[in-house]
Amino acid sequence: MARYVSAAALMTYAAFTCQSALAADYQTQGLTTADNALPVFYEALRTKMNFTLGWKDGADPKAWRAAGLAKARDLMIPDNDRVAFQPTVIDEIDRGSYVARKLVFNVTAESRVLALVLVPKGNGPFPAALMLHDHGSRFDIGKEKWIAPWNDSTRENSAKEWSEKFFAGRMPGDELAKRGYVVMATDALGWGDRSVADFQRESQQALASNLFNLGSSYAGLIAQEDVRSSEFLASLSEVDKGKVAAVGFSMGAFRAWQVAALSDSITAAIADCWMATMPGLMVPGNNQLRGQSAFPMLHPWIGRYLDYPDVAGLAAPKPMLVYAGEKDTLFPAESVNAAFDKMRRIWAANGAADRLETRFWPYGHVFLQDQQDAAFSWLDQQFGRK
Repeated sequence: MARYVSAAALMTYAAFTCQSALAADYQTQGLTTADNALPVFYEALRTKMNFTLGWKDGADPKAWRAAGLAKARDLMIPDNDRVAFQPTVIDEIDRGSYVARKLVFNVTAESRVLALVLVPKGNGPFPAALMLHDHGSRFDIGKEKWIAPWNDSTRENSAKEWSEKFFAGRMPGDELAKRGYVVMATDALGWGDRSVADFQRESQQALASNLFNLGSSYAGLIAQEDVRSSEFLASLSEVDKGKVAAVGFSMGAFRAWQVAALSDSITAAIADCWMATMPGLMVPGNNQLRGQSAFPMLHPWIGRYLDYPDVAGLAAPKPMLVYAGEKDTLFPAESVNAAFDKMRRIWAANGAADRLETRFWPYGHVFLQDQQDAAFSWLDQQFGRK
């Protein structure tokens, strides 16, 4: 007896077969994991990171720098703020061979900020260092991570804890002042005097979103303020304008090579524990994927044009010292080496191979006493000091 299959059954079977065939035809999972929040197609996006203005061997270094710097300033600096600094010293103490001052100035038209400034005694002008603090997910102190505070026991204790954790118990800013440098440090927005109670890593997302909606960016505002701070430091009567360094650790290292590229007032840079390639950091498990702490260093669209070592390379032929840690899990060695290699090629093309020093230390994410001593001696050498 022949079997009879109804038209409805055939339609149901066809629909089921079609659904089965299409099951693998569309995206059923868009992200790798909740923690990384990488799109599943991130590798395809990485192949599109061509860095169209990045360094290419054989390029004219002056023409490359002009084009790259124009694009970097356009994307990184929210506006060309030229408001008068109008500085005022509000406190000063004697620290033996130097004096420590609390000084306020207009860093932008919107923000008048407090800076800690150390000035050697004697006849100037002196070389100077703009000390750029780290992120560290600690917001109660910023400038005090570099320079010892006074008349504030809470911040004194916080600064002591920080220096013991990362700087072998030293205050690196004070160490440079003892060497005869004018030293200045300020707070980036969200740290120290410019923070608020209970400000946390997660708070940065709201701050960054609000700045985007206001036509700015978190990273751009920090970059702009760092440029302005460098110009202010160079303007001080005690400072030798041809010898102004940017010095930074961790996020501060990012800021150091960044401001060395963006500011004509910076003539040398020391960057400890922040250099790698963008593609090398966009991998599962990397700290950069945590999102919140990335915002102060996240410039929209810059990845279309310049990689991190390209941006640093815009500072060439200025002297630059960049440290990395062999045990620093935040920055994969392969990515760091790739960045170092590109930077060396840029400085060499500028006829300044001897002005760039890159070095791995057998440590983690720290700036210890021997690293500080070597870095500060290097800086003395670059500035022609014995």
